Amino acid sequence: MAALGRLAPWLGCSLLRPRGTREATVGRRGVRALRRSPVRVLPPQKERVEAVAEKQKSPREPAPPPLPAVEQRSAGPGLWYEKAEPGDRRLGKVVTIAKSKKFRDHHGKVLLEGHRLIKDALEAGAVLQMLFFSTVRHLKELPEAQLKRANLVKVKFEDIKTWSDVVTPQGLIGIFSKPDHAKMSYPAAQLASSLPLLLICDNIRDPGNLGSILRSAAGAGCEKVLLTKGCVDPWEPKVLRAGMGAHFRLPIVASLDWEAVPSNLPAGIQVCVADNKEPGTQVETVSVPRGAARAGSAPVKSKPEAAPACEDEEGPASVCIPELATQYYYENWTQTPVAVVIGGETHGVSLDALHLAASTGGKRLIIPVVPGVDSLNSSIAAGIMLFEGKRQLLWRHKQEDKRQKFP
Repeated sequence: MAALGRLAPWLGCSLLRPRGTREATVGRRGVRALRRSPVRVLPPQKERVEAVAEKQKSPREPAPPPLPAVEQRSAGPGLWYEKAEPGDRRLGKVVTIAKSKKFRDHHGKVLLEGHRLIKDALEAGAVLQMLFFSTVRHLKELPEAQLKRANLVKVKFEDIKTWSDVVTPQGLIGIFSKPDHAKMSYPAAQLASSLPLLLICDNIRDPGNLGSILRSAAGAGCEKVLLTKGCVDPWEPKVLRAGMGAHFRLPIVASLDWEAVPSNLPAGIQVCVADNKEPGTQVETVSVPRGAARAGSAPVKSKPEAAPACEDEEGPASVCIPELATQYYYENWTQTPVAVVIGGETHGVSLDALHLAASTGGKRLIIPVVPGVDSLNSSIAAGIMLFEGKRQLLWRHKQEDKRQKFP
């Protein structure tokens, strides 16, 4: 009985405990035991030192074999290229990135496509970094010396056609370092025909128009082209195609603030602006927020005074457009040197351009159009003004030659 009395508490606890509790407890302990990380047993310090020394004495494991070299193929004496393997995505990546203005500005690279454009760039001294081509024949039509310094990759024509922007691609896509106009070597014939005639593009945003304007500037023999901020990037692919190589025939200075324009003009220049308003039209005033209007800088030393603002303490100030002598474009307006400002189709020439023209004694040149026609396309207007300026400058040059021969 005494023994039963001693076992009663234990029996009571066992009877009161729910079935399966003991098994659950044992299971949890087992799980905890499995979760514990094994204990690492380290050998004595002396044995560890001997093991390290023995490992250092033993020969090292052989290094992994190097990656197989890209197979180089010859396209002529000293001219080697590699053939892109199936699945090579370099062309797609390069073309996609190079079409971004942010990439062009950050990395200083531009994309050129087509035999004519790439050849003109190489002859002008542009640095070729990588060239994708579809047939070896294309390489033989390009300057060999410049090709030897570039990475040449042969790809399938279908791949170039996939990534090309043109309808009928020629099988050539080149990645160049962004050209610097101060380091370019322009064609001798272009330099020999250059005239003291400059072009200033004011907020030309359409790529096709800007490319056509640059092409006209090269054809007319312009000395230089200045692009103010607000113009489309001249190295945009559509501008390059429309320019037809003009980028490599004359200096193009882009992204200029109006304060920086005078430092890129020769001393004593006269700046004229193209317009379609008839002579005698009353000068109007435009309303702009106070402080938004600012005068352009003078081309040589001093800055012109700010445009007079009407007395109005409340609301926007009315800024008066400077008065310029006005005449038709076919009348005599050229002197040496002279610059012409072409404005965008939407807003025309800016207030900064008018102030720059006023500070140089420039004129407003009118291209007359039939009443009811708003304006001409900016590229057409640029062509008219530039070739008329060329005609007048050449005529003046002939007259001076006659006076020297027959004083």
